[in-house]
Amino acid sequence: MIEVHHLYKSFNGQGVLEDVSLQVKKGEILVILGESGSGKSVFLKHLIGLLRPDSGSVSINSWDITRMTEQELLRIRKDMGYLFQEGALYDFMNVFENIAFPLREHTAFDAETIRMKVYNILKLIGLEGVEQKYPAELSGGMRKRVALARAIILDSKILFCDEPTSGLDPLRSRNISDLLHEVAKKLHCTTVVASHDIQNSLRIADRLALLQSGRIVAFGTPSEFKISSNMFVKEFII
Repeated sequence: MIEVHHLYKSFNGQGVLEDVSLQVKKGEILVILGESGSGKSVFLKHLIGLLRPDSGSVSINSWDITRMTEQELLRIRKDMGYLFQEGALYDFMNVFENIAFPLREHTAFDAETIRMKVYNILKLIGLEGVEQKYPAELSGGMRKRVALARAIILDSKILFCDEPTSGLDPLRSRNISDLLHEVAKKLHCTTVVASHDIQNSLRIADRLALLQSGRIVAFGTPSEFKISSNMFVKEFII
């Protein structure tokens, strides 16, 4: 589904990603772990084509997106959803309008079809009845849920999430993590999550990759991480 080969990226001569290679299987949840500044978000932006590597390749369903034009990328991205770290909801739109926005931009659905799709997705994320509220009226956890709904409203086959539990208390972090796992498995989304939330990542991931200074230093299942002899892994997951 997703293949990354020998990815390098630097900014102003400072290396951020150093020879990163990995594969994401169809339908799995892969969590990219790492400390702040380790390259997690930069890596995620390469997977959706928001950044171009200095060298290396990123393939989505055998298409090398590093060689695509912006117009070609726009077509590919219709099958992708992206959950931004801060949600990135439009403050001047209510919940319904925020979630409906991708449908109005990228489909020819009529108003009734859009209405039904939005209400169905609100039911899926457990937020029925809030469609007329504005982002400022929602809790942090609710905003994350609305942002997730918007990310998957186009029936995304691939979902990217940048720090989905950032800024949330432990209980809401767990709830959002559980919801993300439930939605990804129900919709059969191939999901890549960048996170420093170790405990929730170990709970929801099929596999994990640990970045240190732009390099993958560990890759495997949660069980493999828990018994790893790698000192950085041990220190990181304590």
